[in-house]
Amino acid sequence: MTLATGSYPLGPQAGRLLLKTGRTGLGRRAGHDLTIEATRWQADVEANTADPGQSSVTVTIEVDSVEVREGAGGLKSLTDADRADIKTTICEKILLTAEHPLITFSSSQVTGTPDAFQITGDLAIMGQARPVTVHGRIDGGRLRGHTTITQSRWGSSRTPRSLAHFGSPTTSRSSST
Repeated sequence: MTLATGSYPLGPQAGRLLLKTGRTGLGRRAGHDLTIEATRWQADVEANTADPGQSSVTVTIEVDSVEVREGAGGLKSLTDADRADIKTTICEKILLTAEHPLITFSSSQVTGTPDAFQITGDLAIMGQARPVTVHGRIDGGRLRGHTTITQSRWGSSRTPRSLAHFGSPTTSRSSST
């Protein structure tokens, strides 16, 4: 895949947006490292390969669309009931979805090349925007990106710590896990 200058509207039909959590502290032995998929999201990419600084990216995630796909580690395997309980906890107790139904990202700067790039912008979680940099690349014909965030930067300390790796959407119909 070669990224060309142009407009790319993306969403679940074009790829996957995954969140991966990590554990620290006392809970790291009992808890799970989760893979969570946002099933309702949209992104608008304006790519300018000749002048990456003229490129832009916006992403909107409907928080109540998160689904727990995998749970690694922990003392026992996750059941369907566990997955449902985790989703309820995320939506009702951690991200307060009733008050803050969306997570958004809006770029302020794009640098690099089509094969390796950085997108800096504001990630708004629970109504609070904080700067992040997403590192991206073309890998096996797929557009991939990731960043690491600490949940407490957005004012939520309802769990000891949560790291998220945002798997970026693809520009084709194949997944970008």
